[in-house]
Amino acid sequence: MPTVPAVPLLLVDLEAAYAAGVEAGRGGALWRLAEPGRQLDSNLVRLGPGATVGEHAENDLDVLLVVLEGGGLLDGPEGRLELEPRGVVWLPRGSRRALAAGPAGLAYLTVHQRRPPLGIGNLGGAAVAEGGEGPCLLDRVCPECGRLATEASARYCSRCGEALPARDGRSDE
Repeated sequence: MPTVPAVPLLLVDLEAAYAAGVEAGRGGALWRLAEPGRQLDSNLVRLGPGATVGEHAENDLDVLLVVLEGGGLLDGPEGRLELEPRGVVWLPRGSRRALAAGPAGLAYLTVHQRRPPLGIGNLGGAAVAEGGEGPCLLDRVCPECGRLATEASARYCSRCGEALPARDGRSDE
């Protein structure tokens, strides 16, 4: 693993990254933390007016969601939270939620522990010591933000809402 600098480092001007995304008409992940050796992941996400991120759960990690611009709603089994600028929401691992942007859209920053690298394992969770290549999962990788869908039947990215690539046996209709 690369050595991490022991000095603070300004990574991004979130206002400029957001403005560039708005100007380009982009949604989804506008910026993501990519420094080598990091222990965290973070994403700047923009949803256009009325855009949604379907119901999903993050089963392995807690997530902090910081609302930067606009507003919207976060729906979960326990009820609905209104999202407003400068609000910080804790999404504990295992919690189910869906997001809906309001009329002005929604921009938010997520921060969570970095995921360990993917590995090949058996159903019992133990690592496979030998064997061939694992199945290709490229059709489960979001083309917008790079997140791997955990559900084989997923049609949309649980992070940014982008449609996943179509594959045999799954309809995108």
